[in-house]
Amino acid sequence: MKNDIKKSPISLLGYGFMNKEHIPKGKDEYYLRNIQNRSGIDYRHLSAYEIEVLVRNRNTSDDWNKILVSHAFNPELVKNCKFYGLVRIGKLEPYSLSFSDLKVPVGLYNSTIISSDFGDNVCIDNVNYLSHYILGNEVIINNVNELVTTNHAKFGNGILKEGESESIRIWMEICNENGGRSVLPFNGMLPGDAYLWSKYRDDEALLKKFTLFTETEFKNAKGYYGKIGDRTVIKNSAIIKDVWIGSDAYIKGANKLKNLTINSGDEGKTQIGEGCEMVNGIIGFGCRIFYGVKAVRFIMASHSQLKYGARLINSYLGNNATISCCEVLNSLIFPAHEQHHNNSFLCAALIMGQSNIAAGATIGSNHNSRAADGEVIAGRGFWPGLCVSLKHNSKFASFTILSKGDYPAELNIPVPFSLVSNDVSKDELTIMPGYWFFHNMYALARNSWKYVDRDKRVERVQHLEYDYLAPDTVNELFASLTIFEECAGKAFLEYENPAKKYPAAVCIAKGKELLNGNPEALNGIEILAIGFENKKRKAVFAKLPRAYHLFKELIGYYGVTTLLQFIKDNKLKTLEATRNALPSRLSRNEWLNIGGQLMPKVEVNNLKDRIKKGSIKSWDSVHGYYTSQGHKYAQQKLLHALASLAEINNINFKKLDKQGFDNLLDNAIATKEWMARGIHDSRAKDYESEYRKMVYDTTEEMNKVMGKFTENSFIKEQQEELKAFKTAIASLRKVFYRKK
Repeated sequence: MKNDIKKSPISLLGYGFMNKEHIPKGKDEYYLRNIQNRSGIDYRHLSAYEIEVLVRNRNTSDDWNKILVSHAFNPELVKNCKFYGLVRIGKLEPYSLSFSDLKVPVGLYNSTIISSDFGDNVCIDNVNYLSHYILGNEVIINNVNELVTTNHAKFGNGILKEGESESIRIWMEICNENGGRSVLPFNGMLPGDAYLWSKYRDDEALLKKFTLFTETEFKNAKGYYGKIGDRTVIKNSAIIKDVWIGSDAYIKGANKLKNLTINSGDEGKTQIGEGCEMVNGIIGFGCRIFYGVKAVRFIMASHSQLKYGARLINSYLGNNATISCCEVLNSLIFPAHEQHHNNSFLCAALIMGQSNIAAGATIGSNHNSRAADGEVIAGRGFWPGLCVSLKHNSKFASFTILSKGDYPAELNIPVPFSLVSNDVSKDELTIMPGYWFFHNMYALARNSWKYVDRDKRVERVQHLEYDYLAPDTVNELFASLTIFEECAGKAFLEYENPAKKYPAAVCIAKGKELLNGNPEALNGIEILAIGFENKKRKAVFAKLPRAYHLFKELIGYYGVTTLLQFIKDNKLKTLEATRNALPSRLSRNEWLNIGGQLMPKVEVNNLKDRIKKGSIKSWDSVHGYYTSQGHKYAQQKLLHALASLAEINNINFKKLDKQGFDNLLDNAIATKEWMARGIHDSRAKDYESEYRKMVYDTTEEMNKVMGKFTENSFIKEQQEELKAFKTAIASLRKVFYRKK
């Protein structure tokens, strides 16, 4: 096969960007370009003197009448350029523009320019091929091999232009390697959009609406030009093709950027650095991409980062997330994700945010299936440790941490806040529920705090929940209590009578009785985790009775703290007023994590129904629904928290008396105290361990490196928070119980 080299007259270069059949009656091939160019510049033809100066400065044009300029055009600032087609140039003044260490003169130099528009005071130098672009004001482009837009450019959106075949449409194959959860990428796609589209594959009517929304979001006409926003700087880069770039972006040393939208501007300046190759994607505001990154068929939500050779393919990366060095394929990642290490691998996964993938983690083994169609689903706070290897399919509750190990079979861990260990010496799986609260309270609390602190979004369409105690995790705690009761009851009954099998209801009743009344009876009895691993070996709970009472305490604390906020917000002055203000009927409902935003399942179903019925007609309307749900979240969470508190304590708020209310407050104070103590003590271990201290010759050296423990700002903040919590409750009691 020979390369298909087509010949055409030189006089056609720069013309015919739009085929005649795509030009509406009464329009010319520039009609879309004229709509896109919003500079407001009043262009005019060149004067004879200006043409003379341009020719003297070694510039050429196929037709000088096709060069239009502003009234403040200076021909002396255009040198050694070749112009083809209609070119429009804004103000050029004898200034230099500088950015970082780059300082360049205003003007157009040493470049081939085809049918493009320039704003005021641009700096264009050594651009070998610049074709069909509209540039804003004070744009700097220096040393670029190719900067071109084709007439069918889609700028990373999964749409088709008129007359194009469905076979060329770009799909993003998230969550599953076989494409069964594919979605169409589009500029402005939120994590919730990607989740809804990829999750509900059995709802054909819903999927058709999502495709329609995406198609109607963008024009299908051919002939749109690429745009580069004001003050954007591009230098020392090779190929930039079909890329729409916002304002104030900075691109340096990129190898190849093709079919992209790069959002940049007041909501966040985006930067792309050396050696990057990115094709078929959307890049959000405030993103950072540096040093050899490879990304294909992807979306990076706002303020996310790719660094140091990271590879992101067929994946959605949520807001405020960072991936460096490693490889991520076919995954949907919710906001606040961290993955920093060269040999970690994530494939075919749904990671629901606040996650951290450690070095050597291999979450990509699809080879235990007959096809590459396995998946991993991990709730918020997922943390696989060093050199973890997992089998697909696996599923993990919120805040699961996996210790180092090669896990030989599929896992289903429904208990949140658990440490999961592969005990090779005993050939068994060990699950320690509540690990974070017992052994690493500092990290758990600080992570929730840091995600809030690092949320740099300006447009917060989706309300993201970062607290480790929220409707999703509390519902998991409730489900875990039943699991504990069944497993404990089964273990005790079968220990007493090994030959007999007991129904689940009997096991649950017995386990509840023992765990609440006589947990000592379970001492020495091995409690097995039923259905946690797809393997015949044992899966064993560690310290289950302790976790059972912890989980009940956490639910109570969640309920009381929310109740206190309700009292404060409504300025309630008496217990009677509080009882009257509380809803008479409470029901703990099911919640879903929709891209990091928690919503009651009934509201998600309502959203889907409204989309299918046509009352929600666009992605903007879907996003408006997210926003309205975010405004309702505090009230919805209150109702959930109150229902949880009533259920776990078996109380009726309408009959709540002083003693019962005091007990709730006392329990909340006790929980807050041990949490604050746990935060302090778990961090203190790092300063007390001889193995941590042995690398320092003196305490002063350690303090310089680690910082003084007594000056830890987060611990101080937690101590102040505890003090304020106690003071608020004391003040509340004083107001509620004052003598009239």
